Amino acid sequence: MSHEQPAPDAPPSTARRPIHIAVAVLSVLALVVTGFAWRSIDSLRNNLATAGGLGLGGSADGAVDILMVGTDSRTDAHGNPLSQEELDSLRAGEEVASNTDTIVLIRVPNDGSSATAISIPRDSYVDVPGIGMSKINAAYGATKETERLKLVEDGATDKEAEEESTKAGREALIHSVADLTGITVDHYAEVGLLGFVLLTNAVGGVDVCLNEPVDEDMSGAHFPAGEQTLKGADALSFVRQRHDLPRGDLDRIVRQQVFMASLVGKVLSAKTLSDPGKLNELSGAVQRSVVLDDDWDIIEFATQLQDLAGGKVQFETIPVADLNGMTDYGESIVEVKPKDVKKYVAGLVGEEPTDSEDTTTKSETPDIDASTVTVDVANASDVGGLANGVADALTSLGYGQGEIGNYTGKAVSKTTVFAHSADDDSAKAVAAALGGLPTDTDSTLPKGSVRVVLAGDYQGPTSAETISTTSSSESSETGLEPVSTAGTTPTPAPPGPPIDAGSSGPRCVN
Repeated sequence: MSHEQPAPDAPPSTARRPIHIAVAVLSVLALVVTGFAWRSIDSLRNNLATAGGLGLGGSADGAVDILMVGTDSRTDAHGNPLSQEELDSLRAGEEVASNTDTIVLIRVPNDGSSATAISIPRDSYVDVPGIGMSKINAAYGATKETERLKLVEDGATDKEAEEESTKAGREALIHSVADLTGITVDHYAEVGLLGFVLLTNAVGGVDVCLNEPVDEDMSGAHFPAGEQTLKGADALSFVRQRHDLPRGDLDRIVRQQVFMASLVGKVLSAKTLSDPGKLNELSGAVQRSVVLDDDWDIIEFATQLQDLAGGKVQFETIPVADLNGMTDYGESIVEVKPKDVKKYVAGLVGEEPTDSEDTTTKSETPDIDASTVTVDVANASDVGGLANGVADALTSLGYGQGEIGNYTGKAVSKTTVFAHSADDDSAKAVAAALGGLPTDTDSTLPKGSVRVVLAGDYQGPTSAETISTTSSSESSETGLEPVSTAGTTPTPAPPGPPIDAGSSGPRCVN
């Protein structure tokens, strides 16, 4: 599933859109981990938007693990559309999607003594349930859209389809993060586009510091060097900038983390906690911007954090194997190694990964005799000749050629590999060879036969020349689907020093 980043010369409205999400969720994060500010606001509990049935854990491991995500929803937390004035102020553009471009896992011990927020780069290439290998920021949106179309076809109303598909998207993201990190998610928090401006302005702006002046038109970041207080659109631009930074998106994550640290300090300050007006404004912003799982008593949780000090709130980022990774079929990704991520996260939270945790995200390619498998390929897309190209690619790997032609069944929106039964290793091997496709069952197929139905989302190899047996073999050993490394040197990005909220002033960054 491909979700490309905006090209460098894209119009500003398109290039800027995803970062509004990032900033909004970072602001809410600060309020969650400093929830003491809410403890006297009894009305908050009754007015928060909630979501249920997400298959969450229950803090059984001695800590509360919170998944915080931001979506590019054009509604508030209660489903009400944003006004045109609000959309214009966010420079959100017209595109509507459900990607989650900021993903942060927060671990808080049950005694509330500390909080560790772990950022996951949005382009991390991971195994998504029901989809296969994909950028993690697509887990929510791709699953939601697939489920929505299926529900509408089955006769559900638009409202029913929206509710059920949103739940499916959230669950897919929760499982993807849990599989990657080895941490069971206990609670879920989500924020849309509007949250950042409301929350940042509610605390009177956030202090930041730049090592050098910046002048970057794509993000609208035009700032002098040194310390400054930013609100609204200016704060958006500070955390939005990715171009002209040495490590691109990872340096942007550092920007976002120092912003969070500064915001945490601002919320914890006596000037905020003792100001009824600010607390009311914060409460109103949260009620309109945030969705929480319905089993989470946020007021009780806040009382656990009442003695939390800024220096005990730390921000980390998972290790990256290759910042400039690319799949064999040309998609730009951030390559991560699940085993390394689990080990790093376990170290942060004082645990050791188990053997089973080390393999949960691996998409292992079954060892089969390809010559014993006949593969039918049906084209349900608008791309002429696609079925022939994919069939040639599979034939070059030794698979038997079955029927090739246009798809004549009911409408499909997602490329899928079908087999007679769910445990068919042949289907799994074909799915892996074509870039990590989802599999499904079709009892009308004879055993030993596989059918590939190609939809408009297909991004895998399209000829014998574009399929790589080497990288497919390597993927089964590393837990990654085919990643192209020919002619390139990987750019690893080990985690930097943690950023905490206890300093006397903002940390200066690029």
